[in-house]
Amino acid sequence: CSISSGVSLTLIEPVQLSYFDRDMLRGYPDDFERFSYFSRASLDYIVKSGKQPDVLHVHNWETAIVGPLFWDIFAHQGLGNTRILLTCQDLTSQCLEVPNMLELCGLDPHKLHRPDRLQDNSETNLVNVLKGGIVYSNKVLLMSSTLPRDMAIQGLGHGLEATLTTHKEKVLVASHGLDGELWDPSKDIYLPQRYSPNDIEGKSFCRKTLKRCVGLHSGSSVVVGCICNGDSNTDGLREAVRVALHGGAQVIFMENKGPVMNSTVQALKEELKGDRVMFVEIYDEALEHLIFAGSDIFLCSSFYDPSLQIAIRAIKYGSAPVQINFPSNGSRQTEWHDYPSTALSQYIISTYGDMSLSQALDGIKNNPSQWDWRIKDAMSKVLSWDAECYDLHWEAYSVIRKL
Repeated sequence: CSISSGVSLTLIEPVQLSYFDRDMLRGYPDDFERFSYFSRASLDYIVKSGKQPDVLHVHNWETAIVGPLFWDIFAHQGLGNTRILLTCQDLTSQCLEVPNMLELCGLDPHKLHRPDRLQDNSETNLVNVLKGGIVYSNKVLLMSSTLPRDMAIQGLGHGLEATLTTHKEKVLVASHGLDGELWDPSKDIYLPQRYSPNDIEGKSFCRKTLKRCVGLHSGSSVVVGCICNGDSNTDGLREAVRVALHGGAQVIFMENKGPVMNSTVQALKEELKGDRVMFVEIYDEALEHLIFAGSDIFLCSSFYDPSLQIAIRAIKYGSAPVQINFPSNGSRQTEWHDYPSTALSQYIISTYGDMSLSQALDGIKNNPSQWDWRIKDAMSKVLSWDAECYDLHWEAYSVIRKL
């Protein structure tokens, strides 16, 4: 046993099997065997230790097998009042296996390889472990900062749409949040000077430091930052650079974590050479933090990103997020205006959804006092995991305890 952040932990390690002595958490041929062992061992420990938890909270496919194990085996061993909550950060990874693999953890494949249980919706000769978690959990939390429940089920289902629809009444949607220890300008270890909404002066120093680090001319020019990823649109970025330069701004691009610059950024670099556009060719964590801190405006691929991490970080660091990819009809208005979604996405859409890059540049230039107030107000919002995500998880705990 151990304690972390005041929470008691029980660590499980097989004596004769090297299931967890690996370089990566997952990505091995025996992943199901590894994680089903962990799940079964955890439940065995709970029963043998005499614990009677109110809620077993499992995450993603790796521990989704806890659901079938619990209801088929362990609920009858003194855990009749315990309930299961499954949180899915990502539905793209589901773990498909041949049915007989279920025997490794004591489950009956003949009982579970059925359409209403673990049988995969597409590859019907296989079982889907994440599907089993959805079917056997009392509540399911999907992580999406942008989509309300019905749209999340259809947009994030990745083949599990029918299963999620069948179990829709137990599905909730929770917003992603920031790691408050890693992404907070008031205590960011990577910044040359920290700052907060109540003491914003450090941001100006970070802007000057950023320009010096990447080789931009010093001065009062607005800085437009961009962390590029695979969703970045070349045409959208090209137009954004044109607008930024026309508005007298300087632009900084950096590739999102990866050893090689992607083709989008490489094409832009060859096309947009100049002393007011800088490309950081190698990802650097400290510099990433400085780009957020030193930028006045931040380019986001889209506010359709389920995690909204770029936009949230920009807001927290006093930079206005501007989306560069829009719906196919070209409208900045989004369908979220007509649907209930997370409070976080409602705030971002209502505040920044209709703001173009040129409007942001004009706001900084023509009405700086109002712009500063707007930025400080946005920075003061609680964007960490302790906000909306925490509240929805607590709601789920409270509901399933009464079932």
